[in-house]
Amino acid sequence: MDTTWDCIVVGGGAAGLSAALALGRARRRTLVVDAGAQSNLPAHGIGGLLGHDGRPPAELYALGRRELAAYPSVEVRDGEVVAGERRDGGGFQLELADGRRETARRVLLATGMDYRPPELPGIAERWGRSVFHCPFCHGWEVRERPLAVLDRGEDGARRAVLLRSWSDEVTLLADGPAGLSDDDARRLDALGVTVDERPVAGLRGTGDALEAVEFADGGELRCEGLLVPVTLHQRSPLAEQLGAVSASAGLAADAVVVDPFNQTDVPGLAAAGDLTGAMPSVANAVAAGAQAAAFVVHGLMDEQAAGEPVGVSDDRARR
Repeated sequence: MDTTWDCIVVGGGAAGLSAALALGRARRRTLVVDAGAQSNLPAHGIGGLLGHDGRPPAELYALGRRELAAYPSVEVRDGEVVAGERRDGGGFQLELADGRRETARRVLLATGMDYRPPELPGIAERWGRSVFHCPFCHGWEVRERPLAVLDRGEDGARRAVLLRSWSDEVTLLADGPAGLSDDDARRLDALGVTVDERPVAGLRGTGDALEAVEFADGGELRCEGLLVPVTLHQRSPLAEQLGAVSASAGLAADAVVVDPFNQTDVPGLAAAGDLTGAMPSVANAVAAGAQAAAFVVHGLMDEQAAGEPVGVSDDRARR
């Protein structure tokens, strides 16, 4: 049997599993290599995902894997892709941490990103719970409680204005000079947002709950939910190794550049999810994975129409 996969999906989070589902339903020989450690695993639940609102992330991924088991042409493998290269004549070869090498006509990257919040004592143990970067994902769970934003300037004002949708008691913690324009100061005042410029020393609370923000002067602010900025960074060098271009985009410092159909400028290489700089959310990742996979299938079938062999395409693929 031909040992070359139609597509290797690197990453088994929302984007990767969604892509694999679309590829499996199109009868494409697909290998999913999943290193785990998805960025949203610390969260209690996924907020705002239709049909799965509040479902724990690990449970969603387990359900996705069970769905993929119905498609004989799809294999899901726990592991890590540690290196990759383009092959002469087209296609790719990927090296896994266990030493195995796999070849594919297409590669779809869904490796996610490394989320880096501010370095402040107390954030790490509350991340994805009472400290968060997306109010649409976590705001409902802390609604109508005293909330705060750790930021300053125009971005801080924008976040504080947004957070008022979930609470009437919002404080902008500037951790120094707030750097607000007159217009931003007026907007915050109109919404009743307090601005506190005292240096922030840390967070206090039991377990992953937040009870107060501690200041360097010894004072405290009652707070049960904290919105913070993040930067996203590639967690895998694979995109660069395969020749993809990266650029700063949105929250991402080094997003993989893709076209409107989630294809990179490297022939045969697609990318979906957080690593492309799209707005981080499970719903967006699911949609991007499905779209990227659809255009992978288009490309494979164009090759087949041109007389090039493209794997096996019947239900005997893994039997």
